[in-house]
Amino acid sequence: MTKEIGIGLSALFLPAALLLASPGGAAEQDAGRFQLERSGDHFVRLDRQTGAMAICQDQNGNLVCRMAADVRTAYDDELDRLSDRVAKLEKAVAANKGSDLPSDAEVDRTLGIMQKFMRGFMGMAKEFQNEEPNTKPLPQKT
Repeated sequence: MTKEIGIGLSALFLPAALLLASPGGAAEQDAGRFQLERSGDHFVRLDRQTGAMAICQDQNGNLVCRMAADVRTAYDDELDRLSDRVAKLEKAVAANKGSDLPSDAEVDRTLGIMQKFMRGFMGMAKEFQNEEPNTKPLPQKT
């Protein structure tokens, strides 16, 4: 099972053209990402960010690249692992849908506790306000 990536020859030089046309941005980051080296009748493409290598050939004006076998195997293994993980997460989300919300009885109980707490707190605050102020003069600090 070989997947091919078709890239027009002009697309290979587009990042360099964008780099010259604009002073910054994503084009600068991608311009040096890939390195092409001619090897006989084909090219070897190195992705400088990931280290992945691919064999590329010119087919009717398009540069068609195929991942190296060992890279392809690792890529397929990672895709399978991630697909399994996504499937498990989707099942977990579907199983838990709505179960994390409290019932009406739990909400009413919580509100009752909060009201009791607030009434007690406000009662203490009123008591502090109603206390007679300390009649002793405060000492001078100067």
